[in-house]
Amino acid sequence: MKNLFITSIFIVIMILAACSNEEVTNYKYTYIGEGEFWKAEYIYQGTEIWGEEEGKTTYSNEDSDLFRITYKGSTEDIQPMKKLEYSYDTSGGSATSVREFDAPPNDTTFTIKGGGTGMKVKEDEFIRVNVKWDNFEESFELTNQGK
Repeated sequence: MKNLFITSIFIVIMILAACSNEEVTNYKYTYIGEGEFWKAEYIYQGTEIWGEEEGKTTYSNEDSDLFRITYKGSTEDIQPMKKLEYSYDTSGGSATSVREFDAPPNDTTFTIKGGGTGMKVKEDEFIRVNVKWDNFEESFELTNQGK
């Protein structure tokens, strides 16, 4: 009896989905790049929904992202670091993080997580990364590894 109920619910959901005028696309892009001292990875994923409502085309996009930057040397190399500022720029937006250290950092990897709705990052774009630590600075680009 329980299986019949679950099967009935599944069939109703499938019928409703088939009647929908929505086109749903899921995507996941991984951009990677490096400079002389730092390497970075940007993972961007989400869902696009195209539909029609009252004769007009509708669009929505929900996404999440993870930006990870890693110092290429050892933890000991960055022990004297007092301040780290890193950022990335995409067609869908940008993010910046500033870290100040009272004690020596005990890790070489730093992250920014985000997400939301709005503009979608393009699959074929180059993502600009900027890193400043104490009196040093480095910039480089990330490219989509799926291309």
